[in-house]
Amino acid sequence: MTVTAVPIDASGLRARFDGALAEFLDRRGRDWPDGVSRGLFTALHRFVLARGKRIRPLFCYWGWRGAGGADEAPIVVAGAALELFHAFALIHDDILDGSDRRRGEPSVHRLFADRHARSAWRGDPEAYGRAAALLCGDLCAAWSDRMFHECGLDAQRVRRGYRIFALMRTEVISGEYLDLVSGVGDASVASALTVVRMKTARYTVTRPLQIGAALAGAGAAQVAALAEFGDPLGDAFQLRDDVLGVFGDPVVTGKPVLDDLREGKPTVMMALARGAADRGQAARLGELFGNPALDDDGAAELRRIIEGTGARERIEGMIRGRTEAALAALAVAPVTAEARAALAALAARAVDRPR
Repeated sequence: MTVTAVPIDASGLRARFDGALAEFLDRRGRDWPDGVSRGLFTALHRFVLARGKRIRPLFCYWGWRGAGGADEAPIVVAGAALELFHAFALIHDDILDGSDRRRGEPSVHRLFADRHARSAWRGDPEAYGRAAALLCGDLCAAWSDRMFHECGLDAQRVRRGYRIFALMRTEVISGEYLDLVSGVGDASVASALTVVRMKTARYTVTRPLQIGAALAGAGAAQVAALAEFGDPLGDAFQLRDDVLGVFGDPVVTGKPVLDDLREGKPTVMMALARGAADRGQAARLGELFGNPALDDDGAAELRRIIEGTGARERIEGMIRGRTEAALAALAVAPVTAEARAALAALAARAVDRPR
């Protein structure tokens, strides 16, 4: 395998991940079954290659480099495979949440539902949209497996990384189910934090890091040590995401701020707000939060209540505390100096995202 100059900048790496994804998808397009509409493939292709932060591939890459791996094409392909799994998770999550926007564009189920309605086909456009998007997500999951196994590394290395990959898949789906269960009641702070860790935090930072390190041949102790950095940083990442879901600018985040509030998403911030609310605030939270007819004025009132209870301030404190714990762990983590610097920069970008 050819060793190239090491690209330190994240934008350069993102371009390489996108190139690997485009090449893989182009091959799948050439193999698309005869007689089957390409609408599914076209929607999937567009969604996967749409603007994305590529956070998981970046952590996978630097997990590999931190364990002594060289800058080689196979780790770029293996990291990009995680983005296909991420696409599966996003598509299914949008179906479960009923979210109509993703990355500033219509979500996949909305795209298919609108196509059904415009074409005046028989049946329910919404049901068709959900079913078609479900199949898109399933295909992303299957293809992420294939891309990972075909990354170009020898079978022994792939098996080591795939053990963690498989664990990550189980955690994400289990966390999604726990999120679903939490949504039918008033989730506690503890249960909301468990959802954060299982559904998002570990598969955003810890598992990609560990997958990269395992692929590079890191021992069990070195792989396990990466969780001391990855777990708190992943928590901070998701807590920031929850804040942006309520207080962020939709132009920047690509998702309407009303979605989480109308859905009644059981976040840590909302659990804190309910726990600290006085009687009047609690009554209004009950009326507004999770109301599918919530309008902009109602959302503005909810934001005032959340801030009035001190929940937003407490979340910001939790984000700072977890970020500091992650950076302290990184300072003594068994990784190369170059990877330590890159991971510190990634940590900053993950937590201090544009509002």
